[in-house]
Amino acid sequence: MSSNLSAPAPLFEVSHLSKRYANTTVVDDLSFEIAAGECLSVIGPNGAGKTTSIRMCLGLTVPDAGHIAYLEQPGQPALQMPRDALAIKAQLGVVSQLDTLDPDFSCAENLLVYGRYFGMKDAQIRARIPALLEFASLTHKASAKPGELSGGMKRRLSLARALVNNPRLLLLDEPTTGLDPQARHLMWERLQLLLQEGKSILLTTHFMDEAERLCSRLLVLDHGKKIAEGRPRDLINQHLEPDVVEVFGAGALALMESDLKALAARVEVSGETVFFYTTNAEPLLKGLAAYPQLRTLHRPANLEDLFLKLTGRQIREDA
Repeated sequence: MSSNLSAPAPLFEVSHLSKRYANTTVVDDLSFEIAAGECLSVIGPNGAGKTTSIRMCLGLTVPDAGHIAYLEQPGQPALQMPRDALAIKAQLGVVSQLDTLDPDFSCAENLLVYGRYFGMKDAQIRARIPALLEFASLTHKASAKPGELSGGMKRRLSLARALVNNPRLLLLDEPTTGLDPQARHLMWERLQLLLQEGKSILLTTHFMDEAERLCSRLLVLDHGKKIAEGRPRDLINQHLEPDVVEVFGAGALALMESDLKALAARVEVSGETVFFYTTNAEPLLKGLAAYPQLRTLHRPANLEDLFLKLTGRQIREDA
Protein backbone atom coordinates (compact mmCIF):
# COMPACT_ATOMS: atom_id res chain seq x y z
CA MET A 1 0.00 0.00 0.00
CA SER A 2 1.30 3.45 -0.89
CA SER A 3 2.54 5.55 2.03
CA ASN A 4 0.84 8.55 0.45
CA LEU A 5 -2.49 7.25 1.80
CA SER A 6 -1.34 8.03 5.37
CA ALA A 7 0.77 11.08 4.55
CA PRO A 8 -1.27 13.83 2.87
CA ALA A 9 0.50 16.27 0.59
CA PRO A 10 1.72 19.40 2.39
CA LEU A 11 -0.23 22.62 2.02
CA PHE A 12 2.97 24.67 1.89
CA GLU A 13 6.48 23.47 1.02
CA VAL A 14 9.85 25.20 1.16
CA SER A 15 12.75 23.36 -0.50
CA HIS A 16 16.48 24.17 -0.28
CA LEU A 17 15.93 27.89 0.21
CA SER A 18 19.04 30.11 0.34
CA LYS A 19 19.64 33.85 0.58
CA ARG A 20 22.88 35.82 0.73
CA TYR A 21 23.59 39.50 1.35
CA ALA A 22 27.13 40.46 0.28
CA ASN A 23 29.37 37.85 1.94
CA THR A 24 26.81 36.76 4.55
CA THR A 25 24.54 33.74 4.07
CA VAL A 26 21.33 34.66 5.88
CA VAL A 27 19.33 31.54 4.94
CA ASP A 28 21.27 28.38 4.11
CA ASP A 29 19.59 25.43 2.32
CA LEU A 30 16.38 25.61 4.37
CA SER A 31 13.59 23.07 3.79
CA PHE A 32 10.32 22.52 5.64
CA GLU A 33 6.64 21.87 4.97
CA ILE A 34 3.31 22.58 6.64
CA ALA A 35 0.25 20.33 6.49
CA ALA A 36 -3.36 21.47 6.68
CA GLY A 37 -4.37 22.24 10.27
CA GLU A 38 -0.77 22.24 11.50
CA CYS A 39 1.19 24.91 13.36
CA LEU A 40 4.92 24.99 12.63
CA SER A 41 6.89 27.24 14.97
CA VAL A 42 10.25 28.63 13.88
CA ILE A 43 12.58 29.69 16.69
CA GLY A 44 16.16 30.95 16.72
CA PRO A 45 18.37 33.76 18.05
CA ASN A 46 18.45 37.24 16.56
CA GLY A 47 19.96 37.03 13.08
CA ALA A 48 19.08 33.34 12.67
CA GLY A 49 17.22 34.02 9.41
CA LYS A 50 13.61 33.79 10.64
CA THR A 51 12.30 37.08 9.25
CA THR A 52 14.17 36.69 5.94
CA SER A 53 12.61 33.24 5.55
CA ILE A 54 9.15 34.68 6.17
CA ARG A 55 9.79 37.47 3.65
CA MET A 56 10.75 34.93 0.99
CA CYS A 57 7.62 32.90 1.75
CA LEU A 58 5.61 36.09 1.17
CA GLY A 59 7.38 36.97 -2.07
CA LEU A 60 8.83 40.13 -0.53
CA THR A 61 12.42 38.87 -0.88
CA VAL A 62 13.62 36.82 -3.85
CA PRO A 63 15.63 33.72 -2.86
CA ASP A 64 19.01 33.05 -4.43
CA ALA A 65 18.21 29.33 -4.62
CA GLY A 66 15.43 26.91 -3.82
CA HIS A 67 11.68 27.07 -4.34
CA ILE A 68 8.46 27.72 -2.44
CA ALA A 69 5.28 25.86 -3.38
CA TYR A 70 1.68 26.23 -2.27
CA LEU A 71 -0.82 23.44 -2.91
CA GLU A 72 -4.05 25.28 -3.75
CA GLN A 73 -6.18 22.17 -4.25
CA PRO A 74 -5.35 18.45 -3.90
CA GLY A 75 -4.65 16.92 -7.27
CA GLN A 76 -3.88 20.29 -8.87
CA PRO A 77 -0.41 21.60 -9.81
CA ALA A 78 1.22 23.52 -6.97
CA LEU A 79 1.56 27.28 -7.17
CA GLN A 80 5.15 28.56 -7.13
CA MET A 81 6.53 31.66 -5.42
CA PRO A 82 7.39 34.19 -6.83
CA ARG A 83 5.90 33.13 -10.20
CA ASP A 84 2.37 32.79 -8.78
CA ALA A 85 2.82 35.38 -6.02
CA LEU A 86 -0.60 37.02 -6.38
CA ALA A 87 -2.47 33.71 -6.39
CA ILE A 88 -0.54 32.48 -3.34
CA LYS A 89 -0.99 35.72 -1.39
CA ALA A 90 -4.74 35.45 -1.94
CA GLN A 91 -4.61 32.28 0.20
CA LEU A 92 -2.40 33.75 2.95
CA GLY A 93 -3.03 35.82 6.06
CA VAL A 94 -0.15 37.80 7.55
CA VAL A 95 0.50 39.37 10.95
CA SER A 96 3.87 41.13 10.94
CA GLN A 97 6.05 42.19 13.88
CA LEU A 98 5.25 45.86 13.41
CA ASP A 99 1.82 47.46 13.64
CA THR A 100 0.61 48.21 10.10
CA LEU A 101 -2.96 49.25 10.94
CA ASP A 102 -4.16 52.48 9.32
CA PRO A 103 -4.45 55.04 12.15
CA ASP A 104 -7.02 57.14 10.23
CA PHE A 105 -9.58 54.34 9.91
CA SER A 106 -11.76 52.72 12.55
CA CYS A 107 -11.45 49.02 13.35
CA ALA A 108 -14.29 48.17 10.97
CA GLU A 109 -12.87 50.41 8.25
CA ASN A 110 -9.43 48.79 8.57
CA LEU A 111 -11.06 45.44 7.80
CA LEU A 112 -13.08 46.89 4.92
CA VAL A 113 -10.12 48.56 3.21
CA TYR A 114 -7.87 45.52 3.67
CA GLY A 115 -10.47 43.23 2.11
CA ARG A 116 -10.51 45.40 -0.99
CA TYR A 117 -6.83 44.55 -1.58
CA PHE A 118 -7.99 40.97 -2.30
CA GLY A 119 -10.57 42.14 -4.82
CA MET A 120 -13.45 41.39 -2.46
CA LYS A 121 -16.71 43.29 -2.92
CA ASP A 122 -17.70 45.70 -0.15
CA ALA A 123 -20.90 43.77 0.53
CA GLN A 124 -18.90 40.56 0.96
CA ILE A 125 -16.44 42.23 3.34
CA ARG A 126 -19.15 43.95 5.38
CA ALA A 127 -20.87 40.59 5.83
CA ARG A 128 -17.66 39.22 7.39
CA ILE A 129 -16.80 42.20 9.60
CA PRO A 130 -19.15 41.44 12.56
CA ALA A 131 -17.84 37.89 12.94
CA LEU A 132 -14.21 39.03 12.63
CA LEU A 133 -14.68 41.73 15.28
CA GLU A 134 -16.41 39.23 17.56
CA PHE A 135 -13.57 36.75 17.06
CA ALA A 136 -11.11 39.48 18.09
CA SER A 137 -13.32 40.53 21.07
CA LEU A 138 -13.55 43.99 19.50
CA THR A 139 -17.25 44.28 18.70
CA HIS A 140 -17.52 47.15 21.17
CA LYS A 141 -14.59 48.90 19.45
CA ALA A 142 -15.87 48.75 15.86
CA SER A 143 -15.89 52.55 15.55
CA ALA A 144 -12.68 53.14 17.50
CA LYS A 145 -9.42 54.00 15.75
CA PRO A 146 -6.21 52.03 16.43
CA GLY A 147 -4.80 54.88 18.51
CA GLU A 148 -7.60 54.29 21.01
CA LEU A 149 -6.79 50.58 21.43
CA SER A 150 -4.47 48.79 23.84
CA GLY A 151 -1.52 46.81 22.51
CA GLY A 152 -3.41 43.54 22.85
CA MET A 153 -6.43 44.95 21.04
CA LYS A 154 -4.24 46.13 18.16
CA ARG A 155 -2.70 42.67 17.79
CA ARG A 156 -6.12 41.04 17.79
CA LEU A 157 -7.32 43.53 15.17
CA SER A 158 -4.25 42.68 13.07
CA LEU A 159 -5.17 39.00 13.36
CA ALA A 160 -8.80 39.70 12.41
CA ARG A 161 -7.58 41.71 9.43
CA ALA A 162 -5.36 38.79 8.35
CA LEU A 163 -8.49 36.60 8.31
CA VAL A 164 -10.61 38.89 6.13
CA ASN A 165 -9.89 36.82 3.00
CA ASN A 166 -10.51 33.53 4.87
CA PRO A 167 -6.93 32.27 4.27
CA ARG A 168 -5.90 28.64 4.58
CA LEU A 169 -2.42 29.55 5.88
CA LEU A 170 -1.42 32.25 8.38
CA LEU A 171 2.13 33.60 8.61
CA LEU A 172 2.65 35.17 12.03
CA ASP A 173 5.95 36.92 12.71
CA GLU A 174 6.31 37.28 16.52
CA PRO A 175 2.60 38.14 16.93
CA THR A 176 2.63 38.56 20.73
CA THR A 177 5.82 40.57 21.21
CA GLY A 178 5.23 43.45 23.63
CA LEU A 179 1.97 42.08 25.03
CA ASP A 180 1.28 41.54 28.72
CA PRO A 181 0.53 37.97 29.94
CA GLN A 182 -3.27 38.40 29.82
CA ALA A 183 -3.16 39.73 26.24
CA ARG A 184 -0.80 36.95 25.17
CA HIS A 185 -3.08 34.25 26.60
CA LEU A 186 -6.11 35.72 24.82
CA MET A 187 -4.15 35.76 21.55
CA TRP A 188 -3.17 32.13 22.11
CA GLU A 189 -6.82 31.19 22.63
CA ARG A 190 -7.74 32.76 19.30
CA LEU A 191 -4.91 30.97 17.48
CA GLN A 192 -5.97 27.64 19.02
CA LEU A 193 -9.48 28.22 17.67
CA LEU A 194 -8.09 28.80 14.18
CA LEU A 195 -6.11 25.55 14.34
CA GLN A 196 -9.24 23.70 15.45
CA GLU A 197 -10.98 25.11 12.36
CA GLY A 198 -8.31 23.47 10.19
CA LYS A 199 -6.22 26.52 9.33
CA SER A 200 -2.44 26.18 9.13
CA ILE A 201 -0.01 28.50 10.92
CA LEU A 202 3.65 29.33 10.35
CA LEU A 203 4.76 31.08 13.54
CA THR A 204 8.02 32.76 14.48
CA THR A 205 8.43 33.56 18.16
CA HIS A 206 10.91 34.29 20.93
CA PHE A 207 8.53 32.87 23.56
CA MET A 208 9.27 29.21 24.20
CA ASP A 209 6.02 28.68 26.11
CA GLU A 210 4.16 30.08 23.10
CA ALA A 211 5.87 27.62 20.76
CA GLU A 212 5.23 24.67 23.08
CA ARG A 213 1.60 25.66 23.60
CA LEU A 214 0.69 26.20 19.93
CA CYS A 215 2.94 24.26 17.60
CA SER A 216 2.60 20.73 16.28
CA ARG A 217 6.22 20.80 15.15
CA LEU A 218 9.20 22.98 15.93
CA LEU A 219 11.99 24.15 13.62
CA VAL A 220 15.17 25.58 15.17
CA LEU A 221 17.23 27.96 13.01
CA ASP A 222 20.73 29.23 13.73
CA HIS A 223 23.01 31.14 11.34
CA GLY A 224 20.46 30.53 8.60
CA LYS A 225 20.55 26.73 8.89
CA LYS A 226 18.00 24.29 10.25
CA ILE A 227 19.65 22.61 13.23
CA ALA A 228 16.66 20.68 14.59
CA GLU A 229 13.08 19.85 13.62
CA GLY A 230 10.37 17.75 15.26
CA ARG A 231 7.68 17.64 17.89
CA PRO A 232 8.61 19.78 20.92
CA ARG A 233 8.54 16.97 23.48
CA ASP A 234 10.41 14.60 21.13
CA LEU A 235 13.18 17.19 20.66
CA ILE A 236 13.43 17.75 24.41
CA ASN A 237 13.73 14.00 25.02
CA GLN A 238 16.29 13.66 22.22
CA HIS A 239 18.62 16.48 23.21
CA LEU A 240 18.21 16.98 26.96
CA GLU A 241 18.36 15.23 30.30
CA PRO A 242 14.86 15.02 31.85
CA ASP A 243 15.55 16.98 35.08
CA VAL A 244 16.98 20.45 35.65
CA VAL A 245 18.08 21.87 39.01
CA GLU A 246 18.72 25.61 39.04
CA VAL A 247 20.82 26.93 41.91
CA PHE A 248 21.28 30.63 42.63
CA GLY A 249 22.27 32.91 45.48
CA ALA A 250 25.51 34.01 47.15
CA GLY A 251 28.16 31.34 46.58
CA ALA A 252 26.29 29.42 43.88
CA LEU A 253 29.14 29.70 41.39
CA ALA A 254 31.46 27.96 43.86
CA LEU A 255 29.48 24.77 43.22
CA MET A 256 31.34 24.51 39.93
CA GLU A 257 34.39 23.47 41.97
CA SER A 258 32.48 21.11 44.29
CA ASP A 259 31.82 17.36 44.19
CA LEU A 260 28.19 18.07 43.31
CA LYS A 261 29.19 18.76 39.74
CA ALA A 262 29.85 15.05 39.25
CA LEU A 263 26.22 14.25 40.13
CA ALA A 264 24.94 15.88 36.94
CA ALA A 265 25.32 14.82 33.33
CA ARG A 266 25.92 18.44 32.31
CA VAL A 267 26.39 21.75 34.16
CA GLU A 268 26.03 25.27 32.74
CA VAL A 269 26.35 28.75 34.20
CA SER A 270 24.31 31.80 33.23
CA GLY A 271 25.02 34.95 35.23
CA GLU A 272 24.81 33.96 38.91
CA THR A 273 22.77 30.80 38.27
CA VAL A 274 24.13 27.26 37.93
CA PHE A 275 22.08 24.79 35.89
CA PHE A 276 22.49 21.08 36.65
CA TYR A 277 21.06 18.76 33.97
CA THR A 278 20.54 15.23 35.25
CA THR A 279 18.65 11.99 34.77
CA ASN A 280 18.24 11.59 38.54
CA ALA A 281 17.96 14.72 40.63
CA GLU A 282 17.60 13.11 44.08
CA PRO A 283 21.32 12.72 44.94
CA LEU A 284 21.98 16.27 43.80
CA LEU A 285 19.10 17.70 45.83
CA LYS A 286 20.30 15.83 48.93
CA GLY A 287 23.79 17.24 48.41
CA LEU A 288 22.43 20.77 48.01
CA ALA A 289 20.80 20.50 51.44
CA ALA A 290 24.27 21.23 52.85
CA TYR A 291 24.04 24.72 51.30
CA PRO A 292 20.98 26.28 53.03
CA GLN A 293 22.00 29.78 51.90
CA LEU A 294 21.38 28.81 48.27
CA ARG A 295 18.01 28.76 46.52
CA THR A 296 17.11 25.84 44.27
CA LEU A 297 14.48 25.15 41.63
CA HIS A 298 13.87 21.57 40.49
CA ARG A 299 11.87 21.30 37.25
CA PRO A 300 11.53 19.22 34.07
CA ALA A 301 13.54 20.20 31.01
CA ASN A 302 11.66 22.53 28.68
CA LEU A 303 11.93 24.24 25.29
CA GLU A 304 13.99 27.08 26.71
CA ASP A 305 16.64 24.57 27.79
CA LEU A 306 16.53 23.05 24.29
CA PHE A 307 16.89 26.48 22.67
CA LEU A 308 19.88 27.38 24.85
CA LYS A 309 21.62 24.05 24.35
CA LEU A 310 21.28 24.18 20.55
CA THR A 311 22.02 27.89 20.03
CA GLY A 312 24.09 28.86 23.08
CA ARG A 313 23.56 31.25 25.99
CA GLN A 314 25.52 34.18 24.60
CA ILE A 315 23.35 37.23 23.89
CA ARG A 316 23.37 38.31 20.24
CA GLU A 317 22.64 41.83 19.16
CA ASP A 318 20.28 42.51 16.24
CA ALA A 319 22.09 42.60 12.94
